[in-house]
Amino acid sequence: MRNCFDVVRKAYTDALDMDEVGAIEVMRAFNQVVTKEPGNYSFSSYYQHSRPVAAVVMFAYIFIFFLCMIGNTLVCLIVVRNRQMRTVTNIFILNLAISDLLVGILCLPITLADNLITGWPFDEVVCIMSGLVQGASVSASVFTLVAIAVERFRCIVYPFQQKLTQKQAIITIAFIWTLAFIIMCPSAATLTVTKDDFHFMMDVDNNTYPLYTCWEDWPDQSMHKIYTTVLFSHIYLAPVTIIVIMYTRVAVKLFKSPVQLREGRAEDDGRRVYRRKIKVIHMLLIVAMLFTVSWLPLWTLIMLTDYGNMTPSQINMVSAYIFPFAHWLAFFNSSVNPIVYGYFNENFRRGFQAAFKFQLCMVELPSMVNARRPGVGRHNRVFIDSQPVEPQAGASASARRREFCSQEKQDELVLEDMD
Repeated sequence: MRNCFDVVRKAYTDALDMDEVGAIEVMRAFNQVVTKEPGNYSFSSYYQHSRPVAAVVMFAYIFIFFLCMIGNTLVCLIVVRNRQMRTVTNIFILNLAISDLLVGILCLPITLADNLITGWPFDEVVCIMSGLVQGASVSASVFTLVAIAVERFRCIVYPFQQKLTQKQAIITIAFIWTLAFIIMCPSAATLTVTKDDFHFMMDVDNNTYPLYTCWEDWPDQSMHKIYTTVLFSHIYLAPVTIIVIMYTRVAVKLFKSPVQLREGRAEDDGRRVYRRKIKVIHMLLIVAMLFTVSWLPLWTLIMLTDYGNMTPSQINMVSAYIFPFAHWLAFFNSSVNPIVYGYFNENFRRGFQAAFKFQLCMVELPSMVNARRPGVGRHNRVFIDSQPVEPQAGASASARRREFCSQEKQDELVLEDMD
């Protein structure tokens, strides 16, 4: 048995110098040789990919990691540091950014290492925590998207109902995270790390390592399929369906609603507010669509793995090449949301510009930003397009710039706080 082990090691070392196809064929042949021995030992490469492929995978994951960290951190800072940005919708967007940050910090590096190395390179605690946090973060993200869709639906389709307050929004977020962790508890309870006594990994220096696997150890495989189906229906299929229905109703309501014609400049104000509402709905709809498209391949692979009756070779191919891309696409969703906010939302765009270009336009606004008529309640705001004040002849350039920035932000923030 020892001689066979040495022969396989040497042959495997020679196979590393071949192209990828040749190496696979050689290893397949020698695996057949060693399986004739009583121990049924088999060997795999320590790294799943060649160096060029691994370099591409690492670059792709590192790129979205920094994009996720920078973009979502800026979203959090913009909402937290600017009181006028703390609308109910933006509070939900803040929660979405926090969940995306958790995915980037705790899940993306671990998934990258797991996709590069054949076995599980961490201990059991990391296995359990990564599965729990990743699942809870994704669940919180989709539940937050549902909450945003329902809140926009209520505000636009039923404008005279009582609006959600900031306190109620925070309570909703707490409920979202509680539900997200509860729904992932069965997965965390069954996740474990096991050692394969008959399968080893071998690196380029002929060093052998035991193969560990992080997986869900269910008492019955049918229970695992049922749980996967429950997850798919509760944190993907049903939420996406609700979001589509809500935004469809909102779009129908907006396009059917005529612009109110009022005296003076009110007609222009109504049209401008209508266009801004459409823009906000576009932003939220694109966020929801990106989530749907980004997570669809990964969920498809998960369901195929459980119900597709795939052969071991097909599973190995999917795990080595398709799952890394599906994971990358899912994590890309956590990085692209801030870009959508910056494109559609003027306040977020100014915040990003201030961070990258070190501009000083982010000035503290007076508390009476929202111009309201006497006797008008919270749910019947009047959005006034403030006229720019002509600067005095002796005013300095910096003073005029501050005045311009302040006026521009006031106008945008009034429109942003729409119900």
